[in-house]
Amino acid sequence: MTKKQLDWAVLAILAIGAGCGLVYEYLLSHYAGRILGAVEEAIYGIISVMMIFMGVGSFLARHIKNPFAGFAWLEVLLALIGTSSILLIGGVFALAALLPQILAETFSLPPDLIPRGGLVSNGEAIARWMPYVVAALLGTLIGMEIPLIGEIRSQIYADNLKNNPGAIYGIDYLGAGIGAILWVFLMLSLEVSLAGALTASVNLFIGAVFFYLFKDKIPSAPWLLLAHAVVALWVLQIFSYGSDWSAEMEDMLYRDKVVYRTNTRYQHLVITEQITDPAKPKVLTFFINGRNQFASNDEHIYHAMLTYPALAASARHDKILIIGGGDGLAVRDVLRWNPQQVTLLDLDSGLIELFKTPIIEKGKVVNQRLIAANQDAFNDKRVHTIFGDAFISIDALIREQQMFDTVIIDLPDPSHPDLNKLYSTRFYHKVFNVLAGDGAMVVQSTSPYHAKDTFISIGKTIKHADFKHVQQYHHNVPSFGEWGFTIATKNGLSAKQRLQDLSTLKVNDGWITRPLMLAAFEFGKDYYQHADEIKVNRLGSMVAYQYHRADWKKEMGLYKQ
Repeated sequence: MTKKQLDWAVLAILAIGAGCGLVYEYLLSHYAGRILGAVEEAIYGIISVMMIFMGVGSFLARHIKNPFAGFAWLEVLLALIGTSSILLIGGVFALAALLPQILAETFSLPPDLIPRGGLVSNGEAIARWMPYVVAALLGTLIGMEIPLIGEIRSQIYADNLKNNPGAIYGIDYLGAGIGAILWVFLMLSLEVSLAGALTASVNLFIGAVFFYLFKDKIPSAPWLLLAHAVVALWVLQIFSYGSDWSAEMEDMLYRDKVVYRTNTRYQHLVITEQITDPAKPKVLTFFINGRNQFASNDEHIYHAMLTYPALAASARHDKILIIGGGDGLAVRDVLRWNPQQVTLLDLDSGLIELFKTPIIEKGKVVNQRLIAANQDAFNDKRVHTIFGDAFISIDALIREQQMFDTVIIDLPDPSHPDLNKLYSTRFYHKVFNVLAGDGAMVVQSTSPYHAKDTFISIGKTIKHADFKHVQQYHHNVPSFGEWGFTIATKNGLSAKQRLQDLSTLKVNDGWITRPLMLAAFEFGKDYYQHADEIKVNRLGSMVAYQYHRADWKKEMGLYKQ
């Protein structure tokens, strides 16, 4: 090959390697967000750690005397650590989760004396730091690639002046950009260990191509080839069994037996089951990214409190809008009111498919109970589904001048910056524009006990969006604890006054009573005493997100005295 051809081959290898590095960065941050729970901290923390240690790797690369051998070995190490990272992190978390049980069995402790502090706390701390340790290691290795390629190009041309750094950084950025595109549109919905193995196989491939091009410059070639073969066999094992290994380790993080799991483009979905009474059906619990969404034995309480007050406070029930609620359980309750049309706006089509279309595995419909739970609501001809970001998709409803008699907002808590906008004055003003004048809007508003500041802020934000009457209520849901809701009307009487004026309840859902609804509006003495100090959440202010983050940190005991 000519020097020019050899140089282009090296740049192509660099571009592919940059794409792999970007995928590792996203893969690790995505997985860390799932298992650590604090999604935004994990994602941004992992990316920050990797970028810092990429700089460290760049400095360390100058100590490698033979850049050809260094780069060849670097790709093998990246493949090994990249494909092993998910299993390593998952294994440490599983061990930390099992440690209390191991200690209790070893020392014959009763169930109410399961160890929590000391060694157990240290194990949990190590587990929570493990994603960052792996990120630092991968970042260091990735950071070595550009300096080594620069040195290699200098030796190809035997002239530093012809080794244009602009070409190196340009091709690196292009490769990283392509890696990001592949992650978003292809690999995001893959099982994480499979995505890691795919990326590692690409590292091995470009390492093999590089070795073929420069084998005469690489000493100890037999050892390098042996390393390639061993790592390739390991990657093949991950391809074949990694998903099962990862699933088994993930199962240890859940209290109950995991019976189904899947990845959508946006979320990781898990279903567990538990026997509480042999005479009754097993209790199913549904998790999104590790967070409890509902339990089959008490979800009717949550959804009754979410839907019934707003529907009862609305003058008509012909057209209902539900924002979120991809499990179809709110749709089920709304259909009891015999509406003409129910429009559901949700981001994740994969989530809705899980609760709509039978999934057959080994001759068995694995999601039969989920479809039964919402009484096949998504296949009702009156239900129309729109997929997209609610903040943007609702604009189409406004342009079409659609009006809804009741709006029910059942979104996740504002635990991520991307969710903050869906709790902003701007968003609630958009909802205001599609709500009928004599209708009511209700918003799931997190826990008034565990996240008090967030709860109050949501109420104040809705009030700031021009709603005439805004009130808050709460109820205990065993799976969640004390949970809160905010209800608002545009004109006329407040929702509470409308409920007080009811002589009968139009629909019998098996749970709601008029006194129960009215009692839910009562809070303890001085609950709103400091409400004036709570801020309104405007678009871009991140107020709801910051309150939620601070509230749950205090609740989890993460703030030190």
